Amino acid sequence: MGAHLVSILAERGVNCCVTTRRHQDNKENIEYVVGDAHDIAFLNSLFYKGQWDVIVDFMKYSTKDFEGRVNLLLSKTRQYIFLSSSRVYSESKEKLTEDSPRLLDACNDADYLKTDEYALTKARQEDILRNCGYSNWTIIRPYVTFSEQRLQLSALEKEYWLYRALKRRTIVFSKDLADKTTTLTYGQDVARGIASLIGKEKAKGKIYHITISETHKWSEILKTYLDAFEKRTGFRPKVLLVEKWEPYHGGNKYQVAYDRMYDRRFDNNSIKEFIDTSTFMPTLPALEKCLSEFIDHPVFKDINWRWEAKKDRLTGEWASLSEIKEFKQKFVYMLNRIGVSI
Repeated sequence: MGAHLVSILAERGVNCCVTTRRHQDNKENIEYVVGDAHDIAFLNSLFYKGQWDVIVDFMKYSTKDFEGRVNLLLSKTRQYIFLSSSRVYSESKEKLTEDSPRLLDACNDADYLKTDEYALTKARQEDILRNCGYSNWTIIRPYVTFSEQRLQLSALEKEYWLYRALKRRTIVFSKDLADKTTTLTYGQDVARGIASLIGKEKAKGKIYHITISETHKWSEILKTYLDAFEKRTGFRPKVLLVEKWEPYHGGNKYQVAYDRMYDRRFDNNSIKEFIDTSTFMPTLPALEKCLSEFIDHPVFKDINWRWEAKKDRLTGEWASLSEIKEFKQKFVYMLNRIGVSI
């Protein structure tokens, strides 16, 4: 979403300053500033010139860290746009509105509520904003977004399923998740939605989820991926559907139990005041486009070889040890592949 948002604003002639961990060349009205935005001293170096028109905050904070900087951020801008998440919502049989119950307020799982899991963290930080005494904030709640570099299959990032497909190994998914209804929105469209709120006085002190209106079962999403993969490569990946998600989904216990196991549908009337969501790219063709582009230029983050080994045990397959760069990870893979859990 961030890269798309920068491009959208730059095309509109907006001067943008982007914080980054690595050097990037400036482009016309885009200035890249190298530094760690978690570092208060670095933030102060950005603020010394005075107030910013808008701060769009894509950072992930602990609740404690956010509490320690929220007043600084709000005092240095006319509008602070905070990226929360629609994972904050509790389960609902109705379409979700911005006023629907949140997990933080409705969940009775004491063990879960003791954690700072992502959905709870975002809800707690929303509360900090709403109780801080400022009113120049806007809260955004995206849901599952995808792009040319991020392609999710329920709780599985591409490193857990697409990597296996490109290596001609079987994708492991589960029947209980495949049957759930979800909403996936192209990241560029979410960025357009965020851009539509920038500088809008009416959006201050408000919360908006930005999603497409259509819904699909994860089984439809999987089929779209498989069809697009076969169309692009001539090879159709195999899929093993297990009964239950828990043993094979990378340990994202709470994300699955308190989000992906819910059927998600959204009422988009609030954001429609600023952008026509019917102009959002339809999910399935957009997924096909993004998957095809990724296959042409694949870049993966680190692979979890412990979970790869568990899935290979299940499917009877073996990864080539040449795929695994570090000796320690080779060792982890081999032991877990033969059934020794470490």
